[in-house]
Amino acid sequence: MTIKVGDKLPDVKLVKATDGGPEAVQASDFFKGKRVAVFAVPGAFTPTCSAKHLPGFVEKADELKAKGIDEIVATSVNDAFVMNAWGKSADADAITMLADGNGEFADAIGLSADMSGFGMGKRAKRFSMVVNDGVVEQLNVEAPGDFNVSSAEHMLEQL
Repeated sequence: MTIKVGDKLPDVKLVKATDGGPEAVQASDFFKGKRVAVFAVPGAFTPTCSAKHLPGFVEKADELKAKGIDEIVATSVNDAFVMNAWGKSADADAITMLADGNGEFADAIGLSADMSGFGMGKRAKRFSMVVNDGVVEQLNVEAPGDFNVSSAEHMLEQL
């Protein structure tokens, strides 16, 4: 079942990419007491994700924070080392990179996708959401192959 506006995020483990290495975080702890903009991509370093999705949130980070966002999170079904390298390559210091290495988060919220036809295995669908104190406030899920409603620009229009 796909998560919807008003639902509480499931309490699964994600891994924060840090310069010191992977750091496990529980969703319930991470999202508690904060208003967080989250966006998910099918894969770090993939074309649309690297050329548009992450750079858009990097570029619009200050505007999002000015509209009440406390933290911006990028997540993908990649490991923490890949997420850390991707963040560094994009100068994404304003973005918290959370790895969903086993796809548990994507599965738990009903937004995983089978991309094995492209040799990518199980991934996350492309989406964005605003999470307020662990509860989904906004949710934008892209149609396969699209990049519109999960962009930083679209999120800014909604805030």
